[in-house]
Amino acid sequence: MFDKVLAAARRLEGVVHRTPVMTSRLLNEVTGNTVYLKCENFQRIGAFKFRGAYNAVSALPQADRGRGVITYSSGNHAQAIALTGRLLGVATTVIMPSDAPAVKFAATQGYGATVVRYDKETTTREKMAEEMIARYGYTLIPPYDHEEVAAGQGTAAKELIEDTGSLDYVFAPCGGGGLLSGTAVSTKHLLPDSRVIGVEPELADDATRSFKTGELHTVHNPPTIADGLRTPYLGKVTFPLVQRYVDDMVTVSEEEIISTMYYLWTRLKIVVEPSGAVSLAPLLHRKLPIAGKRVGVILSGGNVDVREAGKLFAAITD
Repeated sequence: MFDKVLAAARRLEGVVHRTPVMTSRLLNEVTGNTVYLKCENFQRIGAFKFRGAYNAVSALPQADRGRGVITYSSGNHAQAIALTGRLLGVATTVIMPSDAPAVKFAATQGYGATVVRYDKETTTREKMAEEMIARYGYTLIPPYDHEEVAAGQGTAAKELIEDTGSLDYVFAPCGGGGLLSGTAVSTKHLLPDSRVIGVEPELADDATRSFKTGELHTVHNPPTIADGLRTPYLGKVTFPLVQRYVDDMVTVSEEEIISTMYYLWTRLKIVVEPSGAVSLAPLLHRKLPIAGKRVGVILSGGNVDVREAGKLFAAITD
C-alpha cells in the first residue's frame, strides 16, 4: 500500500499545499512532550480531504474521467471532489442530504459540482449513487473507503515525517478511517518503531470498538460535535489497514474536544474545526501515559462556522 502513497505524492506535487508543521513551547510544557502539529486546516478547501479526492480522480483512466465522477458527502469531501473536478476538467456530481448546512452546499456548488439533494428519511445516499451510476455511467469516489483516497490522505503523514524526522507517536483522528489508515501506512513504513494512535469522539466510537474487538461495529447518526467523524463504520478497505497498522485507539469526550479546540484557537492561534481538534485532545488532557516523547499530531481541518464555534466556547472559563 505504501507504493500507492508514493504514487499519490507524485500526483499531488505542486497541486496540494505542503501544509506547515507548527510547534509551541507552551503546548510542549502543558503536554510534557515535544509536539509537532501538521496543520491540514491550511490545505486547499480547508482540510486533508483534498489529498485523497485529487489523487483518486487523477488516477482514473481518461475514459472514466470523461463520464464524470460522483460522490456523497455533506462536508469536506464534497468540496474536495468539486475542486478536483474543476482543476482536472472532470464533471462532478455530489449527493448531499437536504439538511446539509447551507454554507457547505454553497461551497460545493461554488467549486463547480452539480449538487443533488436527498431526504435521509426516505432513501440513502448509497442507493441514490447506485441509481445515478447505472443511468449515467459515473465513477464513484467515496469519502474514505477507497485505496487511492486512503493513499492520498497518507501523504500528509509522509510530509510530517519528512519535515520532523523521527517521531515516537503519531496521532490522527478517525471517522471512516481514510486519514488514519493512510497515516498508519506511511508512518509504519517510514518509522517502523513509531506508534500510531487513532482518536475518536466517545459518542462516535465505532472504529475504536471495531479495533478492540476485531469485529466491525456501527453507529447511527452519532450526536458528536465533530461532524467530520460521524461516519457509521470503517470501510472494507480501511478496516483491515487500521487493524494491521494502527497500534491503539482512544476516545475523547465532547468537553475535551471543545476545550482542545478553544486552546488551539486562543493560545496557538490555529483555527480548527471540532474534528480537527480531536487528535490533540488525548495529549492535552493527559489521557495516555506519554511523557518526554516526540509526537506528531495531524490537525485534519478548519472548516467551521465561527458563529457556532462561539456558542461552543461560551461556557468555557479560562
